[in-house]
Amino acid sequence: MKTEFTPEQMSDPAIARSNEILRSCVHCGFCTATCPTYQVLGDELDSPRGRIYMIKDMLETGRPADEKTVKHVDRCLSCLACMTTCPSGVHYMHLVDHAREYIEQTYKRPLMDRLLRWTLAKILPYPKRFRVALLGAKMARPFARFVPDPRLKAMLAMAPKVIPPVSRNDDPQVFRAVGARKMRVALMTGCAQKALNTDINDATIRLLTRLGCDVVIAQGQGCCGALTHHMGKTEASHGSAGKNIRAWAREMDGAGLDGVVINTSGCGTTVKDYGHMFKGDALAEDAVRVAAIAMDVSEVLMKLEMPEVRDQGLRVAYHAACSLQHGQQIKTHPKTLLKRVGFEVVEPADRHLCCGSAGTYNLMQPEISGQLKERKVKTLEAKMPDVISAGNIGCMMQIGAGTEVPIVHTVELLDWATGGPKPAGMG
Repeated sequence: MKTEFTPEQMSDPAIARSNEILRSCVHCGFCTATCPTYQVLGDELDSPRGRIYMIKDMLETGRPADEKTVKHVDRCLSCLACMTTCPSGVHYMHLVDHAREYIEQTYKRPLMDRLLRWTLAKILPYPKRFRVALLGAKMARPFARFVPDPRLKAMLAMAPKVIPPVSRNDDPQVFRAVGARKMRVALMTGCAQKALNTDINDATIRLLTRLGCDVVIAQGQGCCGALTHHMGKTEASHGSAGKNIRAWAREMDGAGLDGVVINTSGCGTTVKDYGHMFKGDALAEDAVRVAAIAMDVSEVLMKLEMPEVRDQGLRVAYHAACSLQHGQQIKTHPKTLLKRVGFEVVEPADRHLCCGSAGTYNLMQPEISGQLKERKVKTLEAKMPDVISAGNIGCMMQIGAGTEVPIVHTVELLDWATGGPKPAGMG
């Protein structure tokens, strides 16, 4: 794609990176075939190719973002299926993230939009605040029919039936390996997940220590920054990410780390991109170091060689989170691990398509998100599974709200099969 940025514009590293990405696009349109919003809406502007054209025009002219551009960029899930499909290697993620930051800086949203986005940014990354908000949502849910804004209704519906008690396993500490130590890893405990489902981190700790890992819960870590990063709120996202970088760098420089383990794939995609996010920053060197050892929990488990276990007699429908299969290009590890410990693994049709969760997308774009959820649930249920497995808390909440089939984290099933308790989500 031909671009016409001025030398002055190109002096901005963000513009230079976007120019590089834009020039790699050859207009082929392969991305439209796998874009969930294009499939649902049928509008070229709601495809990656359409958004690329709008972003290019906005950045080249240097004009403030307009309502039309904002509308179609906001509708992007950042599922990154387009990156998996693209034969030219267009790094759409960096481009759309830059566009969102530019929109945040140059566009004044309607008052309700600003309030909702501010509320989400101030609550979701903070587990204590989020717990209070979930309790409030549970109490307000009976009155949801009187709420005119569908986004507020979606927020009320988000509250789970049961809000788990705080897990003390998420406090800073070290869990020692059972038997000979093979690795020393830091576990990212996350933010929203700590309020919504504490079983996931508990199962991860049990499994990793059983397989020979010292598991460090580092002092000072928190939200990965993804939620605010995808809103274009760079200062907030870098503030959160910076705390993690400092916390893990201290451990790397102290007793050492063989990896930073992440069991929420949406967070993993962001942490692995810290090197790009902090380019030119004072934390750049440590950001690169941290990103280099960041691993999804399935990657670590493959290194640790999960034991083979007899047939469990359970049919597991594996849902591949977009952030795992497209963002991190991890497609086989979870299925390999589940099969190794005796589960029958099946996958839904159109497994490359997003379930519609996508961070805060299901709250900010509930109608499109709802259509994608319905489609995903139908394809999963068509496989007649005993349980659904996923590696991302957002996907679990999204799919779980549309089906009676139990849905649990992949690591919970692996823990259960190798000596841990039966996942509570299975009843």
